Amino acid sequence: MTDKYGPWGIIAGGSDGVGAAFAHEMAARGLNVVLVARRVPVLEAFAEEIRAKHGVEVRTVALDLSVPGAVASLADATSDLEIGLFVYNAGGDDTSTLFLDKDLDTHLKLIHRNCDSVLEAAYRFGGPMVARRRGGLVLVTSGAAWAGGATLATYGATKAFDLLLAEALWAEWHTSGVDVLALVLGRTDTPSMRRVFDAKGEPYGDAADPADVAKQALDHLTDGPTWIFGSQNPTGGSPFGATSRRDAVLVMSRGSSTSSAGTGS
Repeated sequence: MTDKYGPWGIIAGGSDGVGAAFAHEMAARGLNVVLVARRVPVLEAFAEEIRAKHGVEVRTVALDLSVPGAVASLADATSDLEIGLFVYNAGGDDTSTLFLDKDLDTHLKLIHRNCDSVLEAAYRFGGPMVARRRGGLVLVTSGAAWAGGATLATYGATKAFDLLLAEALWAEWHTSGVDVLALVLGRTDTPSMRRVFDAKGEPYGDAADPADVAKQALDHLTDGPTWIFGSQNPTGGSPFGATSRRDAVLVMSRGSSTSSAGTGS
């Protein structure tokens, strides 16, 4: 792991949920980690937990990735490190509501965090990996990317962007020694998912364990471009198969409450 993806890895959205699970799994495999999240007290407490449990170096960078300039600041804060693995996990949507029931600024911030910042991170940190001919990039996306759905308009659109970006970068970089994986998640037991379901008064139901997600993703990082967690055919295509686009949209809309929190930080 350290030979191909070390010595440092970055987890964007790395203080709880899937991001925290990635931090534990990467550190357990010997990588030093950079944790990126907004809440400083949570971030610092989690960094101490990782240091104590795994004995690796940990750096924290408190950033809001929905703000322009955040990824440039992250690059500056880590310019002295060799980053061999970047996991972009930030981007959960805590409020699954109809398109016009959210203010425009909320939509635009979600787009910036899930599209602009993802692309910029891939460019800034992927470039040196390609030059070194080793490294890895994981973009955590969601089953909401498969088809449009009511209450998922902006979130699903951004996750479709992440899915296609990861697949395209895999096509460009896999012959250069850089592994790229679009990690597609369904219902996953994260704080983001719980906030959505609690707001609706709905039971959590069966949800993936973030620790299982992180372990499986790192185990299959070389099996890109796409890994669909929990699928019987994890490297396969859309679960909608030959279903018409209209029917897929209707199915997604009926199940939007289970798709809206597929990722979270």
